Amino acid sequence: MATIAETAIPNTPFHRLGGHETMQAICDRFYDLMDSDPAYAELRAMHAADLAPMRKSLPMFLAGWAGGPRDWFDANPGRCMMSVHKPFTITKAVAGQWAEAMKRAIADTTPADAELAKAMGGVLEEMALGMGR
Repeated sequence: MATIAETAIPNTPFHRLGGHETMQAICDRFYDLMDSDPAYAELRAMHAADLAPMRKSLPMFLAGWAGGPRDWFDANPGRCMMSVHKPFTITKAVAGQWAEAMKRAIADTTPADAELAKAMGGVLEEMALGMGR
């Protein structure tokens, strides 16, 4: 018989927010916003026409970043968001567009733990704004 510790859901942000399903929903909403809202036109222009690879990659990154499976990090050893984006000129305006779209996507997705989701949006905003030049 399994113990409670063996069957309990880990208390990580990844699990508290709803796991892979929530991370995928957030990223799908994020890319939908970026693709359709003119407020994010400059951000959208920096991306390839086909967003499918990003729709797969970003949720995997967020999963590992939030304490879930580290598949993205295992597949990209030594990489982080800063190194992945280094080749791009990211202005403060584009960083702000990314942060705003992500915060909207998180809010629109309504993860299981709303307070944690809001905090996640804030941390991701700080990370994005830190990339702006």
